[in-house]
Amino acid sequence: MAKVSDTLVGNNTKVYLEIVKQLREMITIDGLQSGDKIPSERELSERLNFGRSSVREALRALELLGLIETRRGEGTFIRDFRGNHLVQLLSTFILQDEKAKRDVFETKCYIEMDCLRLALQKIDNKNIVNLKEWADQDNSVNDDEFFYQIIEIADNHLFSRIWSILKEYYHSLDSKKIVNPRQDYLLLIEALSEKMEAKTLSAYYNLRNLSVFNDKY
Repeated sequence: MAKVSDTLVGNNTKVYLEIVKQLREMITIDGLQSGDKIPSERELSERLNFGRSSVREALRALELLGLIETRRGEGTFIRDFRGNHLVQLLSTFILQDEKAKRDVFETKCYIEMDCLRLALQKIDNKNIVNLKEWADQDNSVNDDEFFYQIIEIADNHLFSRIWSILKEYYHSLDSKKIVNPRQDYLLLIEALSEKMEAKTLSAYYNLRNLSVFNDKY
């Protein structure tokens, strides 16, 4: 029996998101609980009628979100995720891709702005020098790497965890790489060096093209 192809799932939804949706339904139907072992990659491929590479990508997304864990030599197990809302979050996003993309992007921006505020309080000259040297290394600036450094300076592990999840999920919904002029990042670094919150946020709005945020945040 032929495996389901990308084109049969839909233009706006990646194959692995459909797999995750079906996997959640399978877990419910089978009555699996936290700590239970889920079928192997090969078994899931046959049962859900998707290629193994797509199943592997779906399992990686679930593991990234902390919903399952792989134990070497034992298999893949459902994690105990009581106390957080990642399952509800994920299921909502699967059912509402376009709204999910907007929601994730907006929430990711709020996290980045709060991290910039924290970074303003903690940043020192060495951090500024490192940021400038890093920005001058290549022809293009990697947006994720830049904000990873900002979050490291902010030194808030919860923000870091939430941002990482949102970043990965946003990229799964939108494959377009974020590309901005180097000058936009240099302006943001300059504002951070001057420790001016208004200037820093203004540079961030410009980077993200977020004039709408001026009235909201």
